[in-house]
Amino acid sequence: MNRRQRRKFIPSTWIMATKETEGHAYYALYAIDWKRRGRLSWEGWNQLEDLLQFHIPIKRKAGGRKFSSQPAAIIAKRALHLHLNEAEFEELEQLFYQPFSKKRWRVFIQTNRNL
Repeated sequence: MNRRQRRKFIPSTWIMATKETEGHAYYALYAIDWKRRGRLSWEGWNQLEDLLQFHIPIKRKAGGRKFSSQPAAIIAKRALHLHLNEAEFEELEQLFYQPFSKKRWRVFIQTNRNL
């Protein structure tokens, strides 16, 4: 995603993915903008507290100039929480870097959603 596209990006769906491996947890936060077919990720946390304190820049509207940031703790309240094993997490990463397909994303979210 280039700079101009990032400026227009307004997330409509947030996904908080947790991968458990040998007693260690790995956390990642994904943002999807269905209308503009964009996606961003913030990955690499081993502690949930560190992720929740991280401030994420978000835009309020497409034409606006101002960016605001929110702590991930506020975003986590409305995010879809996915607890994935290694194979499912690999599938999520492959889906994230492939050309955008709403159908594939929705199928993945429905099959891996933890209720």
